[in-house]
Amino acid sequence: MHWIDEGLILSAKKHGENSVIVQALTREHGRHAGLVRGGSSKRLRGVLQPGNEVGLRWNGRLSEHLGHYSIEAKSSKGSMLFDQPLNLSAISSALSLLEKTLPERESCPALYSASLVLLDNLKEDLGQWGPLFVKWELGLLSELGYGLDLEKCTVTGRQEDLVYVSPKSGSAVCQEAGLPYHDKLLKLPRFLRQAPYEADDNDLELQVIEGLSLTGYFIQKRLLPNYSAESLPARERFLNAVTRQTELRIEK
Repeated sequence: MHWIDEGLILSAKKHGENSVIVQALTREHGRHAGLVRGGSSKRLRGVLQPGNEVGLRWNGRLSEHLGHYSIEAKSSKGSMLFDQPLNLSAISSALSLLEKTLPERESCPALYSASLVLLDNLKEDLGQWGPLFVKWELGLLSELGYGLDLEKCTVTGRQEDLVYVSPKSGSAVCQEAGLPYHDKLLKLPRFLRQAPYEADDNDLELQVIEGLSLTGYFIQKRLLPNYSAESLPARERFLNAVTRQTELRIEK
């Protein structure tokens, strides 16, 4: 059996003396692993860097086998960000989330396309790609069946003045209904509300931290229990880095 597809390298782990087991998010075949013979060679090492967009040909005797990959380089995402540690941390967080939470070999073309858009925008400043990263994590939750309902207040049905999210239901709550319980509710960032708004860089970065805290809560609550409650150190490092950068900018 064989197929041809395109994909994003999620990880490449050494196997034996010079082979590598590659985990890739493919457009049509979902998260799929394969063995790359000679993958630890100097020629292939750069191609197999996490975050790279590649062409893939998979061969296996049976569909359930690990099989072998032949890989062709298409676009290198991470190498463009070698001098931007925060942006590299964001890539690492996104790729580790995909590898940890996506079921094997289940097609998710919309998520694949969204991931390409996210990685293409990571060369910009945090104020531009930060909200996109939060929306991408919301999309991941939705893809896996744990989407949040942020369109209307779960208590009143109103679509205006949504400022909170219920940690139990994952639904939006308007200010009037949520005010008596504000210390028990999660904050809904303004860039996720229906009414548009203008913000300066510092305000938007604070909103990004709120957004990452919101999605992180539901990732921990709804996704990780399916994986023995393992932690996501790459995402924790990313959130810490965003927080430090924002605090330093505000102090200036």
